[in-house]
Amino acid sequence: MHAGQKIEPRPPRVIPVATARTSKHARESSTRARPRFSRGLRIRCNNAPRGPDQPSRTWGAISPVHPESSFMKSRIAVLGAGVMGSALVRAFLERGYPTSIWNRTKAKAEALAAAGAKVADTVDQAVADADIVVVNVSDYATSERLLHPDNVAKSLRGKLIVQVASGSTREARDLAAWAEQHGIAYLDGAIMATPNFVGTPECVILYSGGTNALFESNNAALSSLGTAVYVSTDPGHASALDSALLLVMWGSLFGTLQGLALVQAEKLPLQAYLDHIKPFANLVPAWAADVVERVRDQNFASPIAPINSHATAVVALLASNKERGVSNELPEVFHRLLQRSIQAGHGADDFAILNRFLR
Repeated sequence: MHAGQKIEPRPPRVIPVATARTSKHARESSTRARPRFSRGLRIRCNNAPRGPDQPSRTWGAISPVHPESSFMKSRIAVLGAGVMGSALVRAFLERGYPTSIWNRTKAKAEALAAAGAKVADTVDQAVADADIVVVNVSDYATSERLLHPDNVAKSLRGKLIVQVASGSTREARDLAAWAEQHGIAYLDGAIMATPNFVGTPECVILYSGGTNALFESNNAALSSLGTAVYVSTDPGHASALDSALLLVMWGSLFGTLQGLALVQAEKLPLQAYLDHIKPFANLVPAWAADVVERVRDQNFASPIAPINSHATAVVALLASNKERGVSNELPEVFHRLLQRSIQAGHGADDFAILNRFLR
């Protein structure tokens, strides 16, 4: 599918948190058709009694008054009309959701009026008639400046906030607590794609906070944006999983750049490097999975390649880089970690043992 193409709602997937957010500026600057990670959404819902299966104290235990039906779609408000915000608005409109938009620079929001969006002059005006308020601004501090004024907080009561700004897990939990204190439902999210993928199944969005019932009751609207995945009731877990997955991406990309520098210094053809990256990269997911499973099981014995072997290879890399005048800043970090583990007596253990030296 292509960005903007309509998709049918998919049933939510509930996944465990074992592992993952790009800054808003980075994700919005990319319009190239390749997957990128990016910080996610957050949502509010309407009030309803707690179910018997819900604990007395839970994050965002407010539920919608009425689930969405085929006869009545949730009304959406989006705060922030940057590249990502505009993509979110268009995806909602294409699925038939009445959508209001507010942006600090009104001219950017007015560009969406032709697509059917209602442009609001103020935040209060944008959220007044909404059921779900999607916040897509630069950071949590900006979100709080928009949401905390008394008139806005009053308008948000009984509604759902979907926060997609960049921030830490603590900021996500703090905003969720504020929302609960004000009778506002809250889902924190992470958009794991660039704007051009919004509205397609390739746009995976992680959600956390509230309850699974809250998530499911709003899944039809959320699925307008892509594949919606509920992580856990902890508001900080979508951000944490987002960050962990971004580290996998950054590790791969930084490694690619480091390797590229050595290839260039040795005057190897770049096409040869590219041709070998693809098949070699296919092996990495299995190795990464093995590391996670070994840490989970605390099984560091019988490695295929012990720490000592990795350390020897890194020393050789450091020497090659030094000979060619290539920066060793990145591999020196690897070298220090490996040496610390060897000095602690783990030279014969599996690579996964390094997890102990990163905590």
